[in-house]
Amino acid sequence: MDVKLLQRVKVLDTDHLAQTVLEVLQTEGYQRPLFVMDSFLAQVPLVQETQALLEKSGITVSVFDQVVSDPPAQTIRDGVTAFGAAHADSLIAIGGGSSIDVARGINIVRVNGGDILDYTDTQKSIEPCPGLIAIPTTSGTGSELSNALVVTDVATEKKVAILADNAVSEYAILNPDLLLSLPKKMTIATGLDAFSHAAEGYTSRLASPVTDAICEKVMFLLYNYLPRAVENGHDREARQRVMVAAALAGWMLNNAGTNAGHSMAHILGSKYHLVHGEAVAYALPGVLEQVAPLLPHKVAEIGQILGVAYAPTDTLSERCNQAIKAYQHFRDDLVGLHPFNDYRISEEELVTNAEAVANEQFAGNTPGEMNKQVATKLLTRFGCRA
Repeated sequence: MDVKLLQRVKVLDTDHLAQTVLEVLQTEGYQRPLFVMDSFLAQVPLVQETQALLEKSGITVSVFDQVVSDPPAQTIRDGVTAFGAAHADSLIAIGGGSSIDVARGINIVRVNGGDILDYTDTQKSIEPCPGLIAIPTTSGTGSELSNALVVTDVATEKKVAILADNAVSEYAILNPDLLLSLPKKMTIATGLDAFSHAAEGYTSRLASPVTDAICEKVMFLLYNYLPRAVENGHDREARQRVMVAAALAGWMLNNAGTNAGHSMAHILGSKYHLVHGEAVAYALPGVLEQVAPLLPHKVAEIGQILGVAYAPTDTLSERCNQAIKAYQHFRDDLVGLHPFNDYRISEEELVTNAEAVANEQFAGNTPGEMNKQVATKLLTRFGCRA
């Protein structure tokens, strides 16, 4: 199989957000951007300063600030209407994964037509969609570099993913100042989401030696800097390192994919309203247990990244067990994720979702057999603690 390592997004790391956004628009000749974000971000001074500089420089700014968490398809439809009403020529998505996903969905429909749910059909082509400038305000989803958007189909109460290399951002602008006030709970959830992107990509059927090297670095950065960002949100160095790790992890989504951890998060998240980054973090130990017999050296390597010093006499199986415990220690103690028991969902209830998990689109990336029995085993380990 050919090794895939595509990267089409122009990535800018900046200390001067407003000026950088202006320069990007001027470089590409965009004159009428539509800002896509939630109502809270519309009031953030740094966002308002950026809009003011653009207006002062002759750029016509319009705003669509109706983004909500786990956005339904209707939000994208409303955004397409807003794009047309503003006669916009580009999109500036500011926010977490929801804002960037909505903007990507708007971009797909405004270029290709139809309804966003049409593109859940993998056979439906998506033509190149230029004009999306993504500015993340969380460090986890990696949407600024990924080729995916996740949208909630209200009719089925399911989160569905649309994958499109032709709909990635044209630019991703990274500015850690946007993260300094990110709440602790969101810092934890989004940071662990990024770690899961790397760990699942590392243990995916789609992994390759080149993606492995990047996933290893992402996990290293998050192990070393996420606890610092959680402890002190104004630690700008930690915020910047975590932001870079999250962006690289988003890039790996395009090239190495995810596996059953994200399948569980998508199914359980939409049904029980679990925070996505928390859900993938609860899922990861079970996933590592499942793949350890097939990828023991990789699981053991994750342990080394997480600071485990193996004894020369340790068997591969023992090293894998230590690696999984090290991740749980990192997740629960160093980063501080709250226990899954807080959601008050029983194991008996979780396993009723086994068939849906086994059939979710990313589950097939998990090495080994994937069926209802395997998914049941994974769900019994969901949220387990060391």
